[in-house]
Amino acid sequence: MATAKPILILPEGATRLAGKDAKRMNISAARIIAEAVRTTLGPRGMDKMLVDSLGDVTITNDGVTILKEMDIEHPAAKMMVEVAKTMDEEVKDGTTTAVVIAGALLHQAEKLLDQGIHPMIIVSGYRAASDRAREILEEIADEVTIEDTEKLQKIAITSMTGKKSEGAREKLANLAVEAVRKVVDKFDGGYRVDLDYIGIEKKAGGSVADSEIVSGLVLDKERVHPGMPERIKNAKIALLDTPLEVKKTETDAEIRVTRPEQLRAFLDEEERMLKGMVEKVVSSGANVVFCQKGIDDIAQHYLAKAGILAARRVKKSDMEKLARATGGKVVTNLDDLSSSELGKAGMVEERKIGDKKFIFVQECENPKAVGVLVRGGSEHVTDEIERGLNDALGVVAAAIEDNKYLCGGGAPEMALAKRIRDYADTVGGREALAIKAFADAVEVIPKTLAENAGMDSVDVLVELRAKHEKPDGKYYGINVFEGKIDDMRKIGVYEPLRVKTQAVKSATEAAIMILRIDDVIAAAKKSFPSPKTPGGGEEGETGESE
Repeated sequence: MATAKPILILPEGATRLAGKDAKRMNISAARIIAEAVRTTLGPRGMDKMLVDSLGDVTITNDGVTILKEMDIEHPAAKMMVEVAKTMDEEVKDGTTTAVVIAGALLHQAEKLLDQGIHPMIIVSGYRAASDRAREILEEIADEVTIEDTEKLQKIAITSMTGKKSEGAREKLANLAVEAVRKVVDKFDGGYRVDLDYIGIEKKAGGSVADSEIVSGLVLDKERVHPGMPERIKNAKIALLDTPLEVKKTETDAEIRVTRPEQLRAFLDEEERMLKGMVEKVVSSGANVVFCQKGIDDIAQHYLAKAGILAARRVKKSDMEKLARATGGKVVTNLDDLSSSELGKAGMVEERKIGDKKFIFVQECENPKAVGVLVRGGSEHVTDEIERGLNDALGVVAAAIEDNKYLCGGGAPEMALAKRIRDYADTVGGREALAIKAFADAVEVIPKTLAENAGMDSVDVLVELRAKHEKPDGKYYGINVFEGKIDDMRKIGVYEPLRVKTQAVKSATEAAIMILRIDDVIAAAKKSFPSPKTPGGGEEGETGESE
């Protein structure tokens, strides 16, 4: 009788985990990521020091920055990083909250799996709970308007609390609110904010208090010629998307010069063309030129003689911001340049800050794009302040667009947990167990805030649950500075509604995706030849006998 041969489907070196093993491995990997960022949550959160392969150091407690900088291999762990990235793209803030909730949902799911509950029942319960959670958050949210500067500033301060920008958070919050209100667009009775129109430039040196907003733009550029004026008042700005250089031919061409006068004529013609280009700029009335392409040395000389300040190779994104800030139009053909295409600014000047030069376009009349110059004691500090300011801009924009905000300090999560438990009683069956598990999972936020502040998390949760039984219970959260339960309206801890709804949505989707996986098939890793030696191997491995 012939012996049955094993059937090989996967290539050698490939690994496969199925069923419970696959689920446990994925849940463990995702939870490790959640635990890694959990200690950074809240005003009393700790920082992480990340060192990359080149030895560059990043010190931060910003969830998405930590996860982006970590060199993560495990596929389930990478899905948690995607949660943080989604939060960062959508609302800039709440990245740590989303990842911590996703980790807690998986922890609760693991307990249910151990009780023999099928993954699809858990998935169904989590979906129902997530939908109900978003409805509850809408119900408990309060309204905020674009005119309510005080509340908007408190929303910005809340997002920056616990980061290195905390020392000057009032100043930065004011900058964030002012910047967002300047670039906001009104449409269909609502508001829309494009944060791409807020340009942030950073320079180490000075203090955070030296950070400033410019009614126009700050460009990381300098004048192309030292003979140009450093400062121009009542600037008329030409925005060019065409080079002030002699164009090269499209095809390879050869010019044969047999006599010296031919070469002279050729050079004279080139100079005449460049002079003609500068004359077109001058005749338009422009006294400042920002060029997206290059500016020839001869053209620089003529521009300087005409008293025009010029900068070259300005980024496309900066050109768009300049057009919005100054009211000018980006011109792609010099023949089209006229006074009507020019932008206007009260002042354009080159300023030296530390060892670097910047061009400030300021005093624009109604700028729909603004610049913020961020200062700080060191490079690490300015990087972290920039991250804090980005969070602040994101939450202020979200609050203005949605007109809704919630109290922070774990208050909305406690309100959610209470109402979702009530909802679970109306559902019944095994699904209700998953919905109750969801309620337990969202309580991880107040629990973590308490732990990070050195408080007893069990006592805090018991006291919070009692407070949330009262009619105005939705406003009660953790005052981590004084170590007690407090009305968040008193201390002004506010967050935009969108941060919470997106955190719940992203966390639930990530947890569901991981729970649905019951088979992990990993291909064998390919080894590539080393580039060190011509033969492809390491030194001494070239295949030659010694």
